[in-house]
Amino acid sequence: MNQCRIVGRLSMVILIFVFAAAAADAPKLTFKFSTVQLKGQQDTRVFGTNNAGAMVGAYVDSGSVDHGFMLAGGKLTTLDDPQGTTTNCAGINSAGDVVGYYVNSSGAEQAFLHHGKTFSDVAPAGTTSSEAFGINDKMNIAGYFVDSQGAEHGFVWNGKKYKQLDVPGAVSTLAWGINNNGMVSVQWIDSSGITHGAIYNGKSYLKINVPGAVSSFPHGIDLAGDVVFSWTDSTGVYHGALRTGGKYYKFNDPKGTNGTYGDGINDHQLVVGVYHTSGGSVAEGFKASY
Repeated sequence: MNQCRIVGRLSMVILIFVFAAAAADAPKLTFKFSTVQLKGQQDTRVFGTNNAGAMVGAYVDSGSVDHGFMLAGGKLTTLDDPQGTTTNCAGINSAGDVVGYYVNSSGAEQAFLHHGKTFSDVAPAGTTSSEAFGINDKMNIAGYFVDSQGAEHGFVWNGKKYKQLDVPGAVSTLAWGINNNGMVSVQWIDSSGITHGAIYNGKSYLKINVPGAVSSFPHGIDLAGDVVFSWTDSTGVYHGALRTGGKYYKFNDPKGTNGTYGDGINDHQLVVGVYHTSGGSVAEGFKASY
């Protein structure tokens, strides 16, 4: 159990850009970018957002330590699991419940739920490592775990039991986002090491991949089933993409000279993520409406 430490009002630099994303078979979609930069920190990474626009992620302090955070209504709250040496927050629901993972004293990653003022571990029994990425308003949690044989599996937890997710033919499966209809965005890795995407509807997997991408990494999923991605090109550079209405729209934050990562999405046409500058050594968060 841990009392959240309120560290004050957000100090952030807002830089507004407009960027038009286009797909070969779709009209243009315009993204309006704002930079999320926490004052005094080495970098800021935004991974998730809810329908109120609250954001969660991680920042790196002056001592190069990762801390989880929630940013809501202009107020920054540091969320550090008391069992962790570092903490990353990844998903948030409408009630402000947060999921993520911490690194313990042995160096293993452990998924957690922050509910009220309490941190609780989340993962099937016997796992050696785990991370939680998504949580919906029904308190269903999506993530992945590593079993005793070293294999990676996705999971969904409904508060009472775990459901293991494994895409047929995949070497590894990771569950990421989960919406209020229970649809889950999934990453899966094939035998050649390429990462692909899928949406799990409770019965089957719909394969989704960004056109022209080497690897596709689906992240957040909204109520309509729209998915935000990170994806890599043939040179290994990361970009963002949005799948909405069955069409794909690629995007890059104009400040992301060394890569853009799409991470979270809410039901009100807002996506969040991270961009890199300075040879990839500096990361800042962004939010973008469309």
